[in-house]
Amino acid sequence: MLAVNLICSPNVATVAATEDVAKAAALMRAQHVGDLVVVESRGNARVPIGILTDRDIVVGVIAERIAPDAVTVRDTMTRNPLTVREDASVEFALREMRRYGVRRAPVVRANGDLVGMITIDDVIQHLAVQMSRLADLIRLEQDAELRARP
Repeated sequence: MLAVNLICSPNVATVAATEDVAKAAALMRAQHVGDLVVVESRGNARVPIGILTDRDIVVGVIAERIAPDAVTVRDTMTRNPLTVREDASVEFALREMRRYGVRRAPVVRANGDLVGMITIDDVIQHLAVQMSRLADLIRLEQDAELRARP
């Protein structure tokens, strides 16, 4: 069982729910991301309470002709996002992501503290590395066979 924390990205762009959408969009541009995890502080933990995507901004703000600086992240974000515990298996995360119909999920500690983000891209990249290693194994096995039995 491969745990989510072994392949998730620890670099997560975050924003406060009280920020206006224009500032959130500028943050997305500056960080070269298409989503922000909306967090609130609870003690020493930064707990995900939502996700704001570039699509949320386009469909929920721009298409509705709402001024991005007149609406907050809280008004636009997807609330109560799927989160996955850092010790959960990748298989569990994929099942939940499929069930929720999402391509990404914040990864949290047992206390809810944000530690990373797992995405479909992370899983595909991990699988590609594993497939490459398997291909190497097959090639090395064939080479060993040729050396042992010329």
